[in-house]
Amino acid sequence: MSELPDWMYAPRDEGWFADDLDHLPQAPRHTELIDGALVFMTVPQRSFHGRVVRNLTAALDALVPGGMVVEDQMTVKLDRWNRPEPDVVVASAVYDTDRTWYAVADVALVVEVVSPESAHRDRTVKVRKYAEAGIPHYWIVEEEQGLPVVHVFELEATMSSYAPAGIFRGKLERPVPFPITIDLDGLVPSGRRAGD
Repeated sequence: MSELPDWMYAPRDEGWFADDLDHLPQAPRHTELIDGALVFMTVPQRSFHGRVVRNLTAALDALVPGGMVVEDQMTVKLDRWNRPEPDVVVASAVYDTDRTWYAVADVALVVEVVSPESAHRDRTVKVRKYAEAGIPHYWIVEEEQGLPVVHVFELEATMSSYAPAGIFRGKLERPVPFPITIDLDGLVPSGRRAGD
């Protein structure tokens, strides 16, 4: 069994802290911190995932009101030991070229596009962590016959958990966190959908 490189060992008994991610240039892209442990993307992303993330980011960016920004694959500092990297983040913040994370208090919406290797984290671990941190809106995008289906959740603040707010196919229309209308089928090329 091969040894891990020195940089992969936590610098303290409590594990990694959220701020440590900014000082790990050796870490691969899309490294997350969950409960003080580094989580790496170990397999290439599928085309569906990349297209949906890119096109959903652009669609939200066209709709977001002034004073808010939309970023893809930017970490959110939930607390000292948790800094996940949602696929899309909508935050109340000014654009900053040097930003590497958003404070949870500024985040209005996080979106995860489910991949086979991230399904458990996206559907269970991250749902709980985002809700407990107080992020008001969470979307999970699943693939159904080659098309995106969006499961929308809103924070039920008194319970620090999410309540289902709808499942959207074809078109997503929501009044919160700002007026949103998105052609979901248009997020992937029509000539490449399963079953076409």
